[in-house]
Amino acid sequence: MNDMKVNRPEPDWNPTSREVLRDQRAAYDEMRRRCPVAYSEFLGWSLFRHEDVMRVLLDHETFSSAVSQHLSVPSGMDQPEHTAYRRILEPYFSTKRMEAFEPNCREIATRLVQGMSANQEVEFMADVALPFAVQVQCAFLGWPAALQEPLVRWTRKNHEATLAQDRKAMSEIALEFEGIIDDLLETRLQAGAGPESDLTAALMHEKVWGRPLSNEEVASILRNWTVGEIGTISAGVGILAHYLAEHAVLQKQLRVEPELLPSAIEEILRIHGPLVANRRVTTQPVEIGGRKINAGERITLMWIAANRDERVFEDPDSFRLDRDQSKNLLWGAGIHACPGAPLARLEMRVFMEELLSRTSEIALTPEKAPTPEVYPASGFARLPLRARPAAVSNAPNATRQ
Repeated sequence: MNDMKVNRPEPDWNPTSREVLRDQRAAYDEMRRRCPVAYSEFLGWSLFRHEDVMRVLLDHETFSSAVSQHLSVPSGMDQPEHTAYRRILEPYFSTKRMEAFEPNCREIATRLVQGMSANQEVEFMADVALPFAVQVQCAFLGWPAALQEPLVRWTRKNHEATLAQDRKAMSEIALEFEGIIDDLLETRLQAGAGPESDLTAALMHEKVWGRPLSNEEVASILRNWTVGEIGTISAGVGILAHYLAEHAVLQKQLRVEPELLPSAIEEILRIHGPLVANRRVTTQPVEIGGRKINAGERITLMWIAANRDERVFEDPDSFRLDRDQSKNLLWGAGIHACPGAPLARLEMRVFMEELLSRTSEIALTPEKAPTPEVYPASGFARLPLRARPAAVSNAPNATRQ
């Protein structure tokens, strides 16, 4: 252990410096070109190139996902545990479940967009994006509306503790969430809730290796879903709204051709990713990009940088509807690719359909500049927008209901 500390290199960069946090995308682009495998005390070894990130994603024997001191089901697990739990969870994001949930999701999006266009000017992140992510998450999991505000507070505290690398606070926050889940599970137990009651109750009836999931396992699954969904969806919706506010021609095109939205969403979120990074740990000594890395070292996969790699995505800042998205790492790759991607895609498509159909214009407010988010989040902390309501709504649900 002492030898490993002695042999660690001098830091190549500071991920929490003012310069980096001012514009994460630009900073990561610069690192990808200058030092694509970079060491820092804060993140360990950061990988910025697409090929290096892919190498890690596809070699789960050398690069373990078991990086947390807390149980993390299934994202923080390796084989064979990962596959056993993943098999349980994937049906919750089936096409049939997504189709059944879409009207619920659309109702939430409609209500928030109508409020936004009625006020004309809005602080989009606090008043629209974050409430949308939290309300949809609660609706999907069958949680009461009373939990929405505590979840917002919990998400913010988790973000602040992660940035500060306050391990004590992070542990306390994890325990706080487990307490929320314990209360939800106890309520369902007392009510004798069956698997048909809601998704949370259904998880309580799942089995792995012939035994029911423990409360700790259920809490871990729900914590991972909640952290991932609320943070990523609110960031993603904000990034999409900001991009269209800046690109009036594309905004107009998507109003006329809403069938282009799925491809447009993937491309916009490739340009400006809503998720900054994920972690792995080496199980043996390895060399990446000419850098020798010991066993037991932290590896940070910089999604945003990999998705803007010029060697994979020609002219990466340009928006191209015809771009091949097969190498887009928005949802990861390999055995740990995001199981909740179908839900996330549904949420963002439905929200953007409602936003574009119920407004005639969305625009930035010249006198109030957006405030970028900082690590571990992406997108915007504040996003003032103006919206002009559509004269006659051509909302998708008007024809579907």
